[in-house]
Amino acid sequence: MRGMRSGSVSITKFGESVNEDAVMARDKVIAVSDGAGGGGVYAERWSRYLLENLPDEPIGSFAELDGWVERIWEAFYNEHEEMAKREGGMFLGKFYDEGSFATLVAAWRVSESECRWMSYGDSVVFCYDMATGELRHSFTRLADFNSPPYLISCKDPLNAEGFRCGSFGTSSRSVVFATSDTLAHYIIMMHRLANRDVYGDEVSEAVNMQTKDSNFIKAAMALKRIDFQRDVVEKLVGCVKNKGNFKRFVEAKVRDGLMGYDDYSLVVMGNVNNFL
Repeated sequence: MRGMRSGSVSITKFGESVNEDAVMARDKVIAVSDGAGGGGVYAERWSRYLLENLPDEPIGSFAELDGWVERIWEAFYNEHEEMAKREGGMFLGKFYDEGSFATLVAAWRVSESECRWMSYGDSVVFCYDMATGELRHSFTRLADFNSPPYLISCKDPLNAEGFRCGSFGTSSRSVVFATSDTLAHYIIMMHRLANRDVYGDEVSEAVNMQTKDSNFIKAAMALKRIDFQRDVVEKLVGCVKNKGNFKRFVEAKVRDGLMGYDDYSLVVMGNVNNFL
């Protein structure tokens, strides 16, 4: 992984043309925003807008996130209100009633040995140590993927309970990357199952919820062997700049019943030695 450059890849739901995810990979900041198409309109535009306006410095508190959204939302709202007026009818009503929604996760490189991150919703940023096998991430527990995510609205106030932030200590052997929710669930699931002696309770909790995600976990439990670093981290990082390889990786996991049907996004932060 030495010499790795920042990169990103994102693909749509199979058979569909609109990708509601947005990705960004600069030298010192990576981010994913997952536009929520299940509610509101213009989700793909709102997710892109959030990343286009993401500050170069870390967002380190809910107040900072709230203040940033307060500064940028109105320009988006006004432009898309005019677009919605041209559509008229129920579409305009939906825009007024619901607006646009998206998650946001980002990580900023602040020194040779530290990345700071923030999240709002169920997109996830990870830090994996290739030397020790330790995985850290911005999410909570596997079972929490079953709950509706917190979403940033283009018109409604944020909820402080949806905000999370923290930092990762890093080394030259660390890989910092972020994904949208469906891919994130797969990654955390595979790590927990590869280390069931440590995370058995977390796995059992998620399986016992008897949800769609529970079925993915059961399918993964039937695998003969899980080499998390080789089969998950290295495979994903290896295809971050090749959309074809990334698509084939995702298709295989969906076909094997290990991953759900969604847009899929991955961003990887370049090795620290490339830009500091």
